[in-house]
Amino acid sequence: MISSNTLEQILMKSCSSVYVFDIKTLQSRVAWLRSLLPEDVSLCFAVKANPFLTKEASFLVERLELCSPGEADIFRHLALPSEKSVISGVYKTPDDIRALVREPSFRGIITIESIRQYQILTRQLETEKKITPVLLRLTNGSQFGLDETHIDEIIRHRSLHPYLQIRGIQFFSGTQKTSLKKYTREIAYLDRFLTHLKEDLRFEAKELEYGPGFPVSYFEEEPSQEELLLQHVSELLNGMKNKSRLVLELGRSIAASCGRYYTHIVDLKRNNGQNYALVDGGMHQMVYFGQSMAMKRPRFSVFGKEGASVDQLWTVCGSLCSMNDVLLKQTPMPKLEIGDILCFENTGAYCMTEGISLFLSRDLPFVYLKREDESLQCIRPSIETQLFNYPH
Repeated sequence: MISSNTLEQILMKSCSSVYVFDIKTLQSRVAWLRSLLPEDVSLCFAVKANPFLTKEASFLVERLELCSPGEADIFRHLALPSEKSVISGVYKTPDDIRALVREPSFRGIITIESIRQYQILTRQLETEKKITPVLLRLTNGSQFGLDETHIDEIIRHRSLHPYLQIRGIQFFSGTQKTSLKKYTREIAYLDRFLTHLKEDLRFEAKELEYGPGFPVSYFEEEPSQEELLLQHVSELLNGMKNKSRLVLELGRSIAASCGRYYTHIVDLKRNNGQNYALVDGGMHQMVYFGQSMAMKRPRFSVFGKEGASVDQLWTVCGSLCSMNDVLLKQTPMPKLEIGDILCFENTGAYCMTEGISLFLSRDLPFVYLKREDESLQCIRPSIETQLFNYPH
């Protein structure tokens, strides 16, 4: 339902914190990324970054990555075309795999992340006699994916499994990567591995899905070198010898900038000479990568007081009974009053899902989409969480 209320009216009436995800900002962000990346690169949105943007992101990218049965259910509920999906995830149950293969309308891609997944999938495909495209996930040295020897083994025996259509390789190595040297080493490694598959195993990968882990600048003291980094990575990608279809899997980089988190000041106090502002939100609802007890200062503003003089130092704490629930520490702000609203920026990715949202059984915030015409659509009301925290 589209709300006719302004953002200010919604915030003033709300009795809890509020997330707002701006679709125009999301669209602009994707357009900006495409302007810096190689022209023939496709984009894949990692739904885990922000499942509330699944439908809107589907109009902007070529593919959506789903990492759990829950994310797959969200995708199906939105009636999105299955051919835009890649079913990833380190843990796929045998029932999950069988259900995918048996689903007549499924036309997506499945990743293989272990020999066990490979065995279950090949058996089911042969039972159903259904050709299904897959990507073999190459490990980054962690618990994810397959090592090179296992991928070699699967490709050597590919003729034994005619229903398994191996499209290529998936590789993801981390997030918030800022080192140009690391990107250089990583892309060179992928190029060498694809060359090995082509020359030694006579297998030419049609596709490489690569999660580069582009960084997002969350904190005031972090200068953004994003444009320079993207230009460097683009040069590296253009210089690869293997010209497989390249799909970049992005989550944080696509979604972070479109989000705002609004939380109300509900109490003010002065303890031992220090000003404290308590808010109705907190670390259970807003998580920044690399943040711990306000050791870094996120970008924020006091809603409606952006131009006011800054003359006081405030420490902002959340509503949890935890010493760790500190959002801002000794931060210059205008004079604060109960009812003022703090706006935290760049909360469009992970911030709303990585928090300990069930801690203390506090309500989940409202979620709004800000449409292209500036209207606000409530896509999730505030939800009581005590229902999840006691034995039924």
